Amino acid sequence: MQRILSTHLPDFTGQPVRLAGWIHRRRLLKSVAFLILRDAAGLAQVVVTDPAVRAQLEHLPEETTVSVTGTATAQPAAPGGVEVTGPTIMPLTDPAAPVPFDLYRPDLRANLPTILDHAPVALRHPKLAATHRIAAAAVAGFRKTLTTMGFVEIHTPKIVGTATESGANVFALDYFGRRAYLAQSPQLYKQIMVGVFERVFEVGPVFRAEPSDTARHLAAYTSLDAELGFVDDHRDVIAACHATVAGMLATVTERAGPAVELLDVRMPALPADPVIVHFADALNMISAATGRDVTGEPDLAPEHERWLGEWALREHGSDFVFVEGYPTRHRAFYTHPDPARPGCSRAIDLIFRGVELVSGGQRLHRYGDYVAALAERGETDLTPYAGYLDAMRYGMPPHGGFAFGLERFVARLLGVPNIRQVTLFPRDLHRLAP
Repeated sequence: MQRILSTHLPDFTGQPVRLAGWIHRRRLLKSVAFLILRDAAGLAQVVVTDPAVRAQLEHLPEETTVSVTGTATAQPAAPGGVEVTGPTIMPLTDPAAPVPFDLYRPDLRANLPTILDHAPVALRHPKLAATHRIAAAAVAGFRKTLTTMGFVEIHTPKIVGTATESGANVFALDYFGRRAYLAQSPQLYKQIMVGVFERVFEVGPVFRAEPSDTARHLAAYTSLDAELGFVDDHRDVIAACHATVAGMLATVTERAGPAVELLDVRMPALPADPVIVHFADALNMISAATGRDVTGEPDLAPEHERWLGEWALREHGSDFVFVEGYPTRHRAFYTHPDPARPGCSRAIDLIFRGVELVSGGQRLHRYGDYVAALAERGETDLTPYAGYLDAMRYGMPPHGGFAFGLERFVARLLGVPNIRQVTLFPRDLHRLAP
């Protein structure tokens, strides 16, 4: 008999069925026993009345994998309104070892270090699994939306020969006797590929050797990157990013609805048109509201991001707000300046519920501008940038793009305080296993 998933039981009411999964919970009562079986789709209730089957169940602890054959029987109190009766149970493995926490409870009663130390089994908890179903749906929405807009998915190297992107430390490694590094981002490669496909995106790991031991930093995370050519300015990048976020949220609702419901997620408000504020105007508003002059600050502090998030929701009904016009001198060398406002750039950030989510903007695209920008930062040896700058020498269109971390997006979406709660196997200052 072919196996079915627990959610398909109602389609087979009155018929013989076979389920397979993990023993989620056993309830051994005096006259009857209940086995709650967990599979990838959910939970199924199995009613055991036969003494021999009950005796067998007593020796099969929670998390043992089993196959159950029986009859799908209508029962309004059971999950999905159907339970399995008259079962036979066949173990598919040895009895499971004791688990360090009760996975059958509605919430996992363990602290975060314990959960992370035992991630291979902790991730089986329905709520933790739901977190990563939402992450998977978000990535699917990212891919679907950008593909619909004519973007091509690319896969760039994660081992690079030069540490050329400023703003973060790098992990060095031995590459067949030569020094190499784990890539901090696909930034330079995705710009190069604009010269091939015009519009590209990538989903892949990036590595940041930052000694930051905070609830919002990781040493390795999944980066969602996009770059598009023939832009007029950074507002084209904002439009593409806004559409992408909208597509991701829609796909999360469509593909991960049960997970959203299980975790009681409040889906964010995203208006049809993006909310945009200039960096200088944002500092002026914050200064006026708080009574503290922050107009000379080079970037937004975390409390400023929170203020802007509250302002966008209060004034515009949006959980998202784009900030444009950051000071050029405090942005990456490839950032395009704003000709209309000296000292300001065409860089953007997207604040999501009071936390920076996305960074991006319009890039330089003329070779001479790159030489000048690097020289201004004291870099006259262009050798490390040779392959990258070659793309600019041979006709690169005006372009720009954006990038953000999947884990930070999911953490803000779910409203969890620590990014490690939504990361499968976190890597940080202290953790290299499991």
